[in-house]
Amino acid sequence: MAVTKTHPAERIREAFAAGLRLFGENRVQEFAGKAGVLQNLREVQWHMIGHLQTNKAGKAAEIFTAVDSVDSVKLAERLDLAARNARKKLGVLIEINVGGEAAKSGVAPESEELQELLKAAPRFDALEFRGLMTVPPYTEDPEGAHLFFRQLCELRDAIAARKLSDIRMDVLSMGMSHDFEVAIEHGSTCVRVGTAIFGQREIR
Repeated sequence: MAVTKTHPAERIREAFAAGLRLFGENRVQEFAGKAGVLQNLREVQWHMIGHLQTNKAGKAAEIFTAVDSVDSVKLAERLDLAARNARKKLGVLIEINVGGEAAKSGVAPESEELQELLKAAPRFDALEFRGLMTVPPYTEDPEGAHLFFRQLCELRDAIAARKLSDIRMDVLSMGMSHDFEVAIEHGSTCVRVGTAIFGQREIR
């Protein structure tokens, strides 16, 4: 996945021309400003990968193909309603806070919130639960991410073994520019790469 947050539409077009078809954005408002001029790009998937506030769920469901950062039943309810109103099926990943960091969103691996979300999933007809996503604690040495990626992989396997109704565990979204190789070692099916493709982004 090419992460295009803060990068202009022209850079996204360049990436598309080079063959990329899967893109990730962190902010609803930022992507909404680009979506109009990019709507003629075909066979492209636009994923929301940043923390999503419930009051922006409606717009997110309208402009994105999938939301990879679902972390509460309330957010899932809002997305399901918005997707039904838009007459579309919205792919979603459950975001797991593997490091227990207060500054990051996501549900804790052993939390009641995660169990509630898994239990509620079958009632969301317009959402397609596909797997898990995480952003581990940053370490200068990418090797420091092994523990966290292993933990997410084990959690995915445990959930998959339960064979829950309407929940697929095909996607394991983990790994970014500095640690994607370690993530792949642990079974990542989607690495989110921004800096390694586009260079350092603008600080906003």
